[in-house]
Amino acid sequence: MVAGQLGNGNLKMDLRLQGKTALITGSTKGIGKAIAKSLYDEGCNIVINSRHTDDLNNIFEDHRRVSSFTADVTDTSSCIKLINHVIEKWGQLDILICNVGNGSSVPPGNETISEWKRMFDINFFSVTNMIEASAKELAKTHGTIVCISSIAGMEILGAPLTYSAAKSSLNFYVKGISKSLAKYGIRINAVAPGNILFHGSVWEKKSTENPQEVQKMLDEDVPLKRFGQPEEVANMVTFLSSPMCAFVTGSIVVIDGGQLRS
Repeated sequence: MVAGQLGNGNLKMDLRLQGKTALITGSTKGIGKAIAKSLYDEGCNIVINSRHTDDLNNIFEDHRRVSSFTADVTDTSSCIKLINHVIEKWGQLDILICNVGNGSSVPPGNETISEWKRMFDINFFSVTNMIEASAKELAKTHGTIVCISSIAGMEILGAPLTYSAAKSSLNFYVKGISKSLAKYGIRINAVAPGNILFHGSVWEKKSTENPQEVQKMLDEDVPLKRFGQPEEVANMVTFLSSPMCAFVTGSIVVIDGGQLRS
């Protein structure tokens, strides 16, 4: 039974994450940063990650339950080093959040072999690399994996084709690998956000350059007529990471304000 209590007018659920260790790749800004803070607030030990050492500073004021490690997760050897850090520091890995991704690419029709490879490295192989590196440790704890995908991988929305194809492949991978991972007690799901606004995001830039066009898009394409917030994605990721979702695996959860038509 879920334990709950009323505090400040809100129902607070005990997600039973206290003391678990969570690794969030690409966790120094935007959605990844929000996920790290959400899991931290639920009592997890947190490992934050970035390709750049400077980005790892000042994410948390209290570092008693936080460590950081610089690693490029598109590189397999770096992923192994990252997992080794987690085990050396915290002794176990319970939750893996694969958040690394980037939607900036060339317009449709201008793709090159090198661009295809770059976008799949960032948006697809960054996930498979981490899962391969961490599966043995996650099996020990019957851990869980949540991947950050995109609605661009579910419907043609005008996003770069390289990005959309990589995220579509990620969605298919999550569904397919869930059966294999289940044999070891590991759950895997993905969250597919729509248009999320945060400092430094593509939508922040577009909103500054052409606010009327952006508002028109929201009014016409998004039934809730607004951007999503990183914290709203983080809330769902945290819930999926918890024992409250123990029977959920191989699912793609959409968070888009109703934008998808199918």
